[in-house]
Amino acid sequence: MATTKRTPFVPREAHHPGITLGEKLEELGMSVKEFAIRTSKPEKTINAILKGSSSITSDMAVAFENVTAIPARFWMQKQQNYNEYLSRIKREKLLNSSVAWSKSFPIAAMTALGWLPKVRSAIEKVDTLFRFFAVSSVSAWEDYYYNQQLKVAFRISLSQTKNPHAISAWLRQGELQAQSMHAATTYSPELLRKKLAEMRALVLDDSDDMPLKLQQICSECGIKLVFTKCLPKAPISGSTRWIQNEPCVQLSGRYKSQDRFWFTFFHEIGHILLHGKKAIFLEDIDYNGNEAKKEQEADTFATEALIDQRMFNAFVANGDFSKASIKSFANDCETSPSIVVGRLQHIGKLRFDVHNELKRNIELPY
Repeated sequence: MATTKRTPFVPREAHHPGITLGEKLEELGMSVKEFAIRTSKPEKTINAILKGSSSITSDMAVAFENVTAIPARFWMQKQQNYNEYLSRIKREKLLNSSVAWSKSFPIAAMTALGWLPKVRSAIEKVDTLFRFFAVSSVSAWEDYYYNQQLKVAFRISLSQTKNPHAISAWLRQGELQAQSMHAATTYSPELLRKKLAEMRALVLDDSDDMPLKLQQICSECGIKLVFTKCLPKAPISGSTRWIQNEPCVQLSGRYKSQDRFWFTFFHEIGHILLHGKKAIFLEDIDYNGNEAKKEQEADTFATEALIDQRMFNAFVANGDFSKASIKSFANDCETSPSIVVGRLQHIGKLRFDVHNELKRNIELPY
């Protein structure tokens, strides 16, 4: 859901309260020195206020009230209005300087999806992005998504990805979706393992509400499953991370076919079971070293979750990859022909344009 549209700030003239004080002293026919004596304040301080280089404190406001017969709250409100005016001007400059940064985001797509409110000016776009990410500046966004200054919340730097701005927007939307959900119970690995067969059974469910059923099963084992539409320049299939100490799986539906959807889902589940809370995993990102090893482990988990490996090896050795044979094998494995075709294509036993009519698509409830 888009953030609430707010009327952009249009700077209005706000005067320092020293101007009003000067007018009042002139009206009273009172010198600065006399006013300083009557209020028990240094003459130097009163002169600074009259020049607009010093602020009126609450203590001064009360003292001024006694001498000028103008309520202390008036002086404090004058000072507050002026301080806010200066801050707004400063903010306006910061927004102007951030316009170039905002152009790196797919704002039109984010607006069309309802993630951002419709605005026109460049400055308004910057402001809506700041509100969307819950940051106050570009440097704050960079510290969070690039510099990992809050590793307990975001343990990966997007600085080395090809499209960090779009990816960060996709991840942030998933975070907002997760925050609006409530898992039915507290996560435990034991509970998740007990639910794997129930999740796996949904592979054969072709109903439109299958994704919602899967979401419910995840909730029942303490996992938040969110569906977030893919953004231009953010070619991500899924991610796994812990948000406020709860595991969250985010799927984009980038590939709608059953084989890709289910492989991605169980890949993310593998990360939760095998790799705990210490990282955020993004699919379709090139990793190396230990992170690449973890990706391979999640791949293996997904592969074994979808088709019994020994049965699949025997099927491949037989060499009959006709439609009839694939359907028969899928039936024996209690899985979908889509899964079998996808696996055969992946290992090079079928071309990627063969038997695609056996694949079914899944529409996610965005």
